[in-house]
Amino acid sequence: MPETILSPGVVAIENDQSLIPQGPIVADAAIIGPTVRGPVNIPTIVTSYDQYKEIFGESFKSGSTFYSYFTSIAAYHQLTEGDGALLITRVVSGSPDTDWTPATSSFISASSHSGGSPYNSSVFELETISEGIIMNSTSSESTINTLDSGSSDNFRWEIVSPNTSSGEFTLLIRQGNDSINNKSILHTIGPVTLDPNSSNYIEKAIGNQVLTVIEETSTGEYYTQLTGSYPNKYNTIRVKTVNQKTPDYLDSNGIPKNEFTGSIPIASSGSFGDAKGTNIPGSEGKYYHDITDTNIQGLHPHEYTESISLLANKDAYKYSLIVAPGLIADKTSFPNSNTVVNQLINTVESREDCMAIIDLAKYGEDLNDVVSNANDKDTSYAASYWPWVQTLDRYPNTLQNVWVPSSTLALGTYALNDSVGFPWLAPAGTTRGITNAVDAEKYLTQGVRDILYTNRVNPISTINNSNGTSNFVLFGQKTLQKRNTSLTRVNVRRLLINLKNFISRTADNFVFEQNTPSTRESILSIINPYLNLVQEEGGLTAFQVIMDETNNPPSVIDNNQLVGQIYIQPTRTAEFISLTFNILPTGATFPTT
Repeated sequence: MPETILSPGVVAIENDQSLIPQGPIVADAAIIGPTVRGPVNIPTIVTSYDQYKEIFGESFKSGSTFYSYFTSIAAYHQLTEGDGALLITRVVSGSPDTDWTPATSSFISASSHSGGSPYNSSVFELETISEGIIMNSTSSESTINTLDSGSSDNFRWEIVSPNTSSGEFTLLIRQGNDSINNKSILHTIGPVTLDPNSSNYIEKAIGNQVLTVIEETSTGEYYTQLTGSYPNKYNTIRVKTVNQKTPDYLDSNGIPKNEFTGSIPIASSGSFGDAKGTNIPGSEGKYYHDITDTNIQGLHPHEYTESISLLANKDAYKYSLIVAPGLIADKTSFPNSNTVVNQLINTVESREDCMAIIDLAKYGEDLNDVVSNANDKDTSYAASYWPWVQTLDRYPNTLQNVWVPSSTLALGTYALNDSVGFPWLAPAGTTRGITNAVDAEKYLTQGVRDILYTNRVNPISTINNSNGTSNFVLFGQKTLQKRNTSLTRVNVRRLLINLKNFISRTADNFVFEQNTPSTRESILSIINPYLNLVQEEGGLTAFQVIMDETNNPPSVIDNNQLVGQIYIQPTRTAEFISLTFNILPTGATFPTT
């Protein structure tokens, strides 16, 4: 309600603008792929692996065996080897709009109406943010309060300490597989109330917002649409609806109103159900090195396309790397997958602010096929590594070593590179090796490495240690660009991405400012110190920025333009080191330098 000041004084007006976007989602890297649970097709930020597990889960069971998705393995390595944020987009089988729904809470009973009759609807309803049948915990309950369908991946709810005097109660969200004697409480929420005018109103305390992916039919582009008035405070649940609100529960004397006291939920517990959607096919899916072109961890490649299209929106999502482990750019053996990889490459090329790490071969492919697939690509915005590597899968009930495409672990190497150095350093070599590989599909000879590198495929080299162990190293940093320029190197492409992102963000702050020498000097006062810093940290050997009257004459200014020219000399990496051993006779004089 608007306030009017009739006499001298101050009025403080609250304006809830929580629905207004505060800016793009910013992450170091993005992963597209299936997960055990989580929001469907909604890009979601995580900053630690514990947070990833809370939102997206860990392992799942297909047939009689436990598995982990490549998404989880890649997320683990990126989040444990780096120190940044990760953008996860969950891909699902079938139609996200019709085949997938969240689970909703079972009946949450009230006490009774003032007239004595019970309400015929649940006091309020919760729903899981995650979608899919894995979230259903509704089932028969044992004598010790366990649920037959309860698991570590779903939830149950409990109402405790209901108080009709204050209109408050506390809500517990528990893990689905706990018991009354051994509760595993994920969230303790409250005391909360059903009074929408109260600061601890249940929708305010939990949140009720829903993100939906919308396709703009006229352009074919995708975006997310937000509904709901209150931001979600938890990664697990939100309020679906409040059926029995209690506005101004207490009267002016602080006494509860009779018509509302019967609406307070009774102490009880319940489960979640009615969710739809599963990534586990009727017959067992194909996982790890057994993936096929039409069964990539239970999914078809075309099911990645909507998520890739959504992440093409650079105004909404910022990231410097993107991977979709499991998609193989093999036009012969994986034609459907190759088409989607081409979409991913087109996306990063259109954005111009990120790179893709792609995989060129299925497990067991030979060198000629890898080279042929590489020659089908030509871009400085993507890089590839070979062969497949083996890593410890930490998530199934029984730890096991599994084969994964190289992008799964290479993402972690990039994260390590950036955490100990800078994006313009080469994510390669023994200093920044693959720390979590236990074996390689093939041990590459010098001759094979030469062929790979000549054809723009970065070899994963095996280096044997004196103690009998081996290290596995990204021994190359070429992009897939065919034309021989500085942009054939990953560190140079990432340098350009870093510089363009920073300078573009700087320039954004000066749009609609007066095109005067002082404005141009203000821009230069930000850009030049940053380029100096990059030079001091080894990214540049030299640079020059021109933004003055020479490139901003009256004709340019009259056209409402401000022009800047940036010249840079990227620092080259030492990829080929030549050491000459000269054997001299006794008594010979060593040359002086």
